[in-house]
Amino acid sequence: MQSFTEENYLKIIYHLSESTNTVQTNAIAEQIQTKPASVTDMIKKLAEKGLIDYIKYQGVTLTEKGKQTAINIVRKHRLWEVFLVDKLNFKWDEVHDVAEELEHIKSENLIERLDEFLGFPKADPHGDPIPDKNGRFAKTQFVKLIELKIGESGTITGVSQHSSAFLKHLEKLGLTLGKQVKISDVTDFDGSVEILVDNKQINISREVAKHILTTENGKN
Repeated sequence: MQSFTEENYLKIIYHLSESTNTVQTNAIAEQIQTKPASVTDMIKKLAEKGLIDYIKYQGVTLTEKGKQTAINIVRKHRLWEVFLVDKLNFKWDEVHDVAEELEHIKSENLIERLDEFLGFPKADPHGDPIPDKNGRFAKTQFVKLIELKIGESGTITGVSQHSSAFLKHLEKLGLTLGKQVKISDVTDFDGSVEILVDNKQINISREVAKHILTTENGKN
C-alpha cells in the first residue's frame, strides 16, 4: 500500500508522462516544488516497490503496476470533483484541493458506489475524462478554441488549464462547459479572438483561447 506522498508522486509522473516517454527528476521536483535530491530518494522507494523504472541520469517511466495505480488515483480524484460540483454545489474552481485530499481514500467499494451514484460520468467538471474501474478512458476528440476558423463554432467541453484564477476568469466571461461559441474574428496583431457566446460578442486573448477545448460543430 502506498503512502499519500507516494501516490502524489505517481500521479504527477503519470501526468508528465502524457507528453514525454521518460520523465526527468527536475520536472517532478518542479511540480512538487521540492529539491531534486528529495525526488531522487522517493523515486528509489517507488522503484523498489516495482512502481517505476528508474535509470540514473536518464529519468523515470511507470511500470504497468505503477501506471494502473496512478490511473486509479486520477479516477478517484475526478469522481470526487464531479460529486463536489454536482451534489454539493461547489464551483469548478473550488474542487481541486478538496479532491486532492479525497483521492487518497482507500475503499474501492466506496469509489464504485460513488461512480454508480453519479451515473457513471465520463468526464469531470473541467472536461477531463474519467477512467472506468478497469482503467479505460472514453475516447474524446477535442479541438482547441484557438484552432477554430472564422465562422466555425464549437461546444466547450473542457479546459487544459486548471488554475483557480483561470477558471474564475472563464466563469466571469460565461465560458463554461456546454456553452456554444462561434468565432467572429481573429486579430492578426496579437492572436486575440472575438467570439459569439449567449448572443454576446466578447474578446479573449490567444492565451485563454488555447486552453479552451471544444467539440467542433462546423460552420453555421
